[in-house]
Amino acid sequence: MVRVLVVDDEASISEAIAYALGREGYEVETAADGVEALEKVAARRPDVMVLDVMMPRMSGYDVCRKLDGRDRPAILLLTVKNDIVDKVLGLELGADDYMTKPFDIRELLARVKALARRMQDHAPPGAPASDGETVRLGALAIDALSRTARVDGQALELTPKEFDLLALLAANPERVYTREALLELVWDMDFAGGTRTVDIHVQRLRRKLGDAQSLIQTVFGVGYKSARPSE
Repeated sequence: MVRVLVVDDEASISEAIAYALGREGYEVETAADGVEALEKVAARRPDVMVLDVMMPRMSGYDVCRKLDGRDRPAILLLTVKNDIVDKVLGLELGADDYMTKPFDIRELLARVKALARRMQDHAPPGAPASDGETVRLGALAIDALSRTARVDGQALELTPKEFDLLALLAANPERVYTREALLELVWDMDFAGGTRTVDIHVQRLRRKLGDAQSLIQTVFGVGYKSARPSE
């Protein structure tokens, strides 16, 4: 059963979301602030977290900053703000999706479903079959079964969407993907943040790849591809 953690300091909102998710068959827990959210993430390892931004004690942004690694849930941010700067900040901190209040509960359910489906898939679209083989591209090695990526043997701390994006590109070297295609393949649906989120995730991946960042190349005016390293 997919576990969802709903984090909002307004009890009426968290209870309404939890009720709707429960009716869809999800295992749901709630938290009233960011501090409690981090405790429940550590204890329960939810698959998806619906996370309010503006909360006492610790904001949703600060929760994102403190979460990293493979055990990080997929994150759907909720906020009353509708400024592009706030959206970009949330994405840069590792959020996977973004909705502004007030929201349609049916759309929220659809977005949670898409995130849950991605978290439960062993391999992203375009990756090789789950036969235990490792995809290698220069110093980069990706294991789709364990959802781990390493550069020169050193594990990368990737969010779920960062891993999916990297695995897709690495499994299809030299294939050029438009931003729209990557958005559809990795995010599964029309994404609230638009194609800008692809650029943000690529920027974060390059920082984490370090000396191997040249494996992800920009195709100007089109999108991105992974490149085979020169011999």
